[in-house]
Amino acid sequence: MARAATTSDAFNAIAEPQRREILMLLRGGERSVTELARDLGMSQPQASKHLRVLREVGLVRVREAGKQRLYGLDARGLRPIHEWVGGFERFWNETFDRLDEYVRDLKQARQEEPPDDDDQ
Repeated sequence: MARAATTSDAFNAIAEPQRREILMLLRGGERSVTELARDLGMSQPQASKHLRVLREVGLVRVREAGKQRLYGLDARGLRPIHEWVGGFERFWNETFDRLDEYVRDLKQARQEEPPDDDDQ
């Protein structure tokens, strides 16, 4: 099966590490492309390209502020990712719960064992 285009959904968009870094920066509030490019150590055209991808999949919004365009996080676009990851969170919680139960059972079994002759 052919891979979906990078801009087709949030999963593919955030597969690129620099886009994830942009989202991390935008958690702190709106930023201009110039600020993002500077903070990420990339050119303004590179930052603009990443922002375009993030906008197209609904992870970033843009608003005009005078002569600047400010980009902000639109976390609603992360819902499919959050829901998908949530399934793994449940898996790990259940796994750790079973491990806790196993460890409790082991401790209880050791406390109930009669002492060895060597222990006396």
